[in-house]
Amino acid sequence: MQKSFVIGLSLVTLIACTPEEQIKLPDWNNEKSAELNEDLALEEDLDIQMYLVKFEKMKITETGTGLRYIIMKAGDGAIPQPGQDAKVKYKISLLDGTVCYETGKDELDVFRVDKSEMESGIHEGIKLMKIGEKAKLIFPSHLAHGLIGDLKKIPPLSPLVVDIELIEVE
Repeated sequence: MQKSFVIGLSLVTLIACTPEEQIKLPDWNNEKSAELNEDLALEEDLDIQMYLVKFEKMKITETGTGLRYIIMKAGDGAIPQPGQDAKVKYKISLLDGTVCYETGKDELDVFRVDKSEMESGIHEGIKLMKIGEKAKLIFPSHLAHGLIGDLKKIPPLSPLVVDIELIEVE
């Protein structure tokens, strides 16, 4: 460990002592940022479309934000409104099927619609559901945890799949 520290310190010193004219910083501007963002969004959209191929026989609805959802089981209750508490069961996964979070078998999660730290894609999706419905929400990373992920189980720039059941609204 001490050897690694000495090597690291030597590299920092070497870099810090390099004349400025030898360090070439990339020529970055707003246009390049926009192009990169567009490329990332297109790649993410393609990944989502490839995931959705297995559901092509089902009715998939897409919103203007990029949220796609499929009603897996119809419900007949009320639609949640902003400020209400929604009681749900859910499973949050990556497109490859890796489960990141889920409620336990006999457990419910409660969150305030549009007023909690839950992913914005879940807030948008829950307002499209009726009590008793089960849905599959598929949303791009900008409706989830974006550029940094959640620093736990969801990596940066990860679209998410949320299997969710709306149990009750208070």
